[in-house]
Amino acid sequence: MPNRIESVSIKGFRSFADVEIEDLPTATVLIGANGSGKSNFVRFFDMTSWMIGAHRLAEFVQRQGGADDQLFGGSKVSPFMEAEMTMRTEAGRNDYRFALAYAHPDRFVFTDEAFRFSREGLGTEASWQHLGSGHAEARIVEDGQKSARVLVGLLRRCAAYQFHDTSDDSRIKKKWDAEDNRYLKSHGGNLAAILLRLEREDMRRFESICDHVRRALPIFDRFEIEEDHGKVLLRWRARGMDKTIGAHLTSDGSLRLFALVTLLNLPSEMLPDVLLLDEPELGLHPAAAALVGDMIKALAKERQVIAATQSPLLVDAFDLDEILVLELRDDGRTTVRRCGESAYRDWLEEYTTGELWQKNLLGGRP
Repeated sequence: MPNRIESVSIKGFRSFADVEIEDLPTATVLIGANGSGKSNFVRFFDMTSWMIGAHRLAEFVQRQGGADDQLFGGSKVSPFMEAEMTMRTEAGRNDYRFALAYAHPDRFVFTDEAFRFSREGLGTEASWQHLGSGHAEARIVEDGQKSARVLVGLLRRCAAYQFHDTSDDSRIKKKWDAEDNRYLKSHGGNLAAILLRLEREDMRRFESICDHVRRALPIFDRFEIEEDHGKVLLRWRARGMDKTIGAHLTSDGSLRLFALVTLLNLPSEMLPDVLLLDEPELGLHPAAAALVGDMIKALAKERQVIAATQSPLLVDAFDLDEILVLELRDDGRTTVRRCGESAYRDWLEEYTTGELWQKNLLGGRP
């Protein structure tokens, strides 16, 4: 069993007024209508990545419009945000919790922060280690205890990916440092550097990625990445053509396909423990969306993957117990519920999970 987010409780973050999700499987798909809160779930872990990984909560808040915009109903309705999450490893359970209070001018301060590690097999929960209050950035990053360092490492290995930006100014269309190739960036800007590394160090995997792309894009032949004065640019060759094609001449859907296929087929040492994907099917052909769903399921054997999607074809790759349905109530709150497979056993004899969602039998429709 890979390291994974086992449970999460969120109160006061955007539309998540009070949500608790337990026993998250290694492959999880979030479905729901537009505005139901799927992207908010991904953004919550994006926030923890900034808070723990980059140690820049204040910058994340500023980039996202200020603290008031992060709170359910604004600071007058929800003056606090609280969260608790459990990361499960083979060694045991790692718990982290924090509470943020709205403060002037439009920022957050911690009113609580604590962590604990409960070793597997002991049958008892460890005591919380408290980190105080009144600080503006997470103190667990600076704590010297081993359990704190382990938990920080686990949270830093949770990465949210969104390859939506394929505009003329997007990073994926620009030159990138060839040596920036340890892992794929959340925006996919260093895709060319990653592909060049794979071509040099793992030709079999590089060829496999090219094969997968051809399944959804038959005209594609292979990537053609060349280093020039330490910089690389994404280019590829079409079948039957001598001239290579640059990212600036490539369709948005194809660029997103390149990034997704590469991400989902990276070697273990280049992957985070938890991957969160926000609408990975955006701009993809239906056949490509189904292909991505199969890849997510395959990767979930060694990594936890959580995908927020609107695609029934991608949902088809998942079992009912791997689906979370998000719905927005009239008061603006997101609710989250599971689909019990026993309740749909007869339906599954005739319909796929994606078809059940399309027919609104699972809910999560407008």
